[in-house]
Amino acid sequence: MKNTTSKSTNHRIEFSDSRSIPMIENNSVDMVVTSPPYPMIEMWDELFSRMNPEIRDALEQCNGQQAFELMNKELDSVWEEVARVVKESGFVCINIGDATRKIGKEFQLYSNHSRITSKFISLGFQPLPIALWKKSTNAPNKFMGSGMLPAGAYITLEHEYILVFRKGGKRVFKTDDSKKQRNQSAFFWEERNKWFSDSWDLKGVKQATNDKNVRERNAAYPFDLPYRLINMYSVKGDVVLDPFLGTGTSTFAAIASERNSIGVEYDVNFSSIIKNGLKDFSKSVNAMITKRLEDHISFCKKYQSEKGPLKYENVNFGFPVMTKQEINLDLNHISKIISSDISNILVEYQPIKFISHLIESASAQYEDSYNDSEEQLSLFGCK
Repeated sequence: MKNTTSKSTNHRIEFSDSRSIPMIENNSVDMVVTSPPYPMIEMWDELFSRMNPEIRDALEQCNGQQAFELMNKELDSVWEEVARVVKESGFVCINIGDATRKIGKEFQLYSNHSRITSKFISLGFQPLPIALWKKSTNAPNKFMGSGMLPAGAYITLEHEYILVFRKGGKRVFKTDDSKKQRNQSAFFWEERNKWFSDSWDLKGVKQATNDKNVRERNAAYPFDLPYRLINMYSVKGDVVLDPFLGTGTSTFAAIASERNSIGVEYDVNFSSIIKNGLKDFSKSVNAMITKRLEDHISFCKKYQSEKGPLKYENVNFGFPVMTKQEINLDLNHISKIISSDISNILVEYQPIKFISHLIESASAQYEDSYNDSEEQLSLFGCK
């Protein structure tokens, strides 16, 4: 059954300008997951204008295309640093939305996702299939412009992009230890079918703060988004970087996934929000991890009742799984977060114990189904 060896991860947060991150070594990061400020979204105008005053001039002169390009050039400096620190075969996942905006008398689309894609291709990255994050909206109408009259109405943007890039070729796991880490980092078959769809329906979150010094950020990406990506494109023990950390969601997702992480955030006022977020984090994440196991057990029971026994069994928990690739899948609970200084966070993990009754129930059903199946096969001479 399950290995009781204790495990730990390390996390550090740097309050710095991510356009230059010399504190992070070349080829030291396995994965990047982030959501940058969106060029040409009005709430970010002031931030971009502080980076480059020419942006404010372009907006005041109603030159939207120049402002769009200058804003993206500021992001280019970050992407160049990302290209430097990411390992060969490492992944970069970026949540970005396009912008629609009227500058002067002209209304148009500003395609951030295609501009960023072009930049990463120029940096030598391979663009991989993307996902569309379908964001729920409470808007009563679905039109802009001339309403019900052609031909001046505009389509409402209700999705954002999850861009995926890889630096170089496919990652190879050569050593026994690396293969073991990869096998333990597996996800469930039914999760794979959901996660690797190109359409994600995740509820956005509003990051409310009581700190007047912290910029307001509406509809920031939810925890499930980086958590899913981290599990899809990295293995346990990897280093995950977010160069636009904000309230720390990517760090929290890395902790929950048993990965190490580095977060870079320009605004030091987010420090207190991140510290507060760590206080009750273990309890909520442990509940989420438990639910993953409970959901799998429920899936097994339903599948076996409708279609017959599953062939494989997970060695760490003893419940049935769909494929051989899931037999070493391992999940742990957080036992302790040591974070007197958020520039050096240590997280310790422990085996999961208190769902044993559910596992035993699923395993008993697995055994009964398997025995029944064996009997049926023997009757038909298939044993």
